[in-house]
Amino acid sequence: MWEKPRLEEPKTPLARRETEPLFQEQPEIGNQYLEDALLRNYLKTHLPPQVLQEVNQDLERFGNRLLTKIQPLAWECEWNPPVFRPYDAWGQRVDRIITCSAWRRMKEIAAEEGLIAEAYERRYSNWSRMYQAVKLYLFSSSSGGFNCPLAMTDGAAKVIESLGVPGSLKNAFDHLTSRDPKKFWTSGQWMTERRGGSDVANGTETVARKQPDGTYRLYGFKWFTSAADSDMALTLARVVDAEGCVKQGSSGLSLFFLKVRDEEGKLNNIQVQRLKDKLGTRQMATGELWLNGAEAQLISAEGRGVASISNMLNITRIHNVIAAVASMRRMMNLSREYARRRVAFGKLLKDHPLHVQTMARMEVQTRGAFLLLMEIVRLLGLVETDMASEEDQHLLRLLVPVAKLYTGKQASAVVIEAMESFGGQGYMEDTGLPVVIRDTLVLSIWEGTTNVLSLDVLRSLTKSQGQALAVFCSAVQKKLELAASTAELGPAVKQMHDAIGRLAQFVQGAGSKGSVTMELAARDFSYSLARIYAGALLTEHAARSGAASTDISAARRWCSRELCPVAVELRSGSYEDGAVLADSALVFGDPDPPQGGEGR
Repeated sequence: MWEKPRLEEPKTPLARRETEPLFQEQPEIGNQYLEDALLRNYLKTHLPPQVLQEVNQDLERFGNRLLTKIQPLAWECEWNPPVFRPYDAWGQRVDRIITCSAWRRMKEIAAEEGLIAEAYERRYSNWSRMYQAVKLYLFSSSSGGFNCPLAMTDGAAKVIESLGVPGSLKNAFDHLTSRDPKKFWTSGQWMTERRGGSDVANGTETVARKQPDGTYRLYGFKWFTSAADSDMALTLARVVDAEGCVKQGSSGLSLFFLKVRDEEGKLNNIQVQRLKDKLGTRQMATGELWLNGAEAQLISAEGRGVASISNMLNITRIHNVIAAVASMRRMMNLSREYARRRVAFGKLLKDHPLHVQTMARMEVQTRGAFLLLMEIVRLLGLVETDMASEEDQHLLRLLVPVAKLYTGKQASAVVIEAMESFGGQGYMEDTGLPVVIRDTLVLSIWEGTTNVLSLDVLRSLTKSQGQALAVFCSAVQKKLELAASTAELGPAVKQMHDAIGRLAQFVQGAGSKGSVTMELAARDFSYSLARIYAGALLTEHAARSGAASTDISAARRWCSRELCPVAVELRSGSYEDGAVLADSALVFGDPDPPQGGEGR
């Protein structure tokens, strides 16, 4: 019992009380597969019944394993980040990257669950890639950062498969796609060098010298190597010719395979400079590496390295989308559970209309991103099993960079908004919420920044001579036709048709204005493609038989926003020639400010 307070000042200081409990309840989430109604409804709609029955059982089991066994390992990975030890006790250079036992256990689990193997065994034909993506989506937020090495491992396996799995690479492919924890390899991709960034054509300085036995020795400095503890890597380098010269530009780059260590565990003429001190993904070792004669194998045609690596980039960008959607869903689930428990101003958060409105807006964003993800993995499955039409292939090439750039920005906005929904607790490290924020913020940077990918989108349209955009518009129209008979979706369908019309008008109007206009519009144009296609997917999902009222509400809310911002900005003059000078003056100052005059 509390003592009755006294009015007089106490003669001795009050005794220190034991720490009192915080009167806020920790949000608890359960099996993330069973609690994800959107995911389960999507699979029920799209998967053949026999496939659905089998994967449903496995995903429920996997959801329980994530909750009880894997999530605790994720915490250990966060608490015990990798450490670099350059020398042993006797001064010998050892370059050891020491990872915690939980990180190593994550690698074993990845093999046991077939998180890479599933896509390449193709037990379920074209649906195998979607099944793999769903497992990765569930795994991502409980992986302790191990989703990143899996992205590069998947990408490396895809590159080798696209080369026909030559005999010299079969051993590596078998390791990358193994379900045996003792055999499973992870891969790095060593692209970024000292100049940094996505401009590998001009930034790659690593050279390759051919040896008498046909192998190559690589010399150079890899400035940003994610998952530096991986077993192998794919990397770019310039082959030195007989005169000792190399060819500059992208046409001078070739793709190489190398093992990081030999059979005795010694580094392959590689020296670790240091580990990166990153804002997030601190669970994973990212290093700076010197290649000082690293033995490697040329696996692309000479000078065709960039073309050969494109398969890896497509896969890693899709993994980036998976991570983005997973982080949004995890924060939404936690925020929802917190709203059911937290009392503020006399009632639960879930009973405050403004708070729920904010959460509903985040939920709509998460749903749109999820359906974009499912669409690209559906298309990828068709392509990988030779079941894709030419239109499907055009659509996939266009949607991968669009989905990556857009969901990366969505994820940052949603997880930060969700963090705010926890108030001060959202800012506390021991809640685990800041970890999700930090690990999410990288997603708009890795595998191409928003602007770089926006320009990639323009290049894909140009390369297809406009076919990709025509296919895009046709696909949207077909999805809207399915919703035409659903009265509740009438407003959404009309808004979508209006947006497609404005997009067509923009393309027609901007096409005559030159390359500067299109470059300035690239970001808004890519956003417009993402919003329109996600709107079509949400509308299609809401029009299916058995759709819930929440599906219809999500589609209508998404479509009620500005779906085609590029058309709005074109009308406002944002892409005119004068806008370049105005932008520069705003950012860097007027290059020739007026002189003299009173009152200036």
